[in-house]
Amino acid sequence: MAFFPASLENLIDKFASLPGVGKKSAQRLAFHMLSLSNQEAEAFADAITHAKHSVHFCRVCQNFTEDDICGICASDRRDHSVICVVSEPRDVLSIERGREYNGTYHVLHGVLSPMSHVGPEDIKIKELLARVAEGEVEEVIMATNPDTEGEATALYLSRLLKPFEVKVSRLAYGIPVGSNLEFADDATLNRAIEGRTEM
Repeated sequence: MAFFPASLENLIDKFASLPGVGKKSAQRLAFHMLSLSNQEAEAFADAITHAKHSVHFCRVCQNFTEDDICGICASDRRDHSVICVVSEPRDVLSIERGREYNGTYHVLHGVLSPMSHVGPEDIKIKELLARVAEGEVEEVIMATNPDTEGEATALYLSRLLKPFEVKVSRLAYGIPVGSNLEFADDATLNRAIEGRTEM
């Protein structure tokens, strides 16, 4: 027996299909939507529809933008000789929060994953190679996640970039600031030792 009307169950299912949203969170979101006024609910639906129609990939870096070229790629204050390669658009936000990096980005929109049937043709690799082939790029920083797929993607890209004679670097990994050595796993400690820097 259904506890809720079919339309509400459908709304809950739609929220539950979002990444990181479980059934209980989906129910809370659906109930909240029903508590909104008609005007607020329509504004919410319009925001989704407008974003879906207006947002597309930047012609240069493949990040999300409403223009032909995103603000980072269009900026003359950014160092266009350095490209930071990330898996997803949200990774750009993470790096920008640090306010240290001043280069440009390239968003792959995924990583190589044979188990999930994601190959080189399924992510934005050829667009990266085309940018590097133009000759202005001096360094490509691999900023994919330090998991199996992220490492495999970084290694694969570094091999493809070798003929272009650009510097290919990888983000350093190690002990997080504010943590204790006793809680670090072996792999993290090994990475921290390998990536040590002179003081």
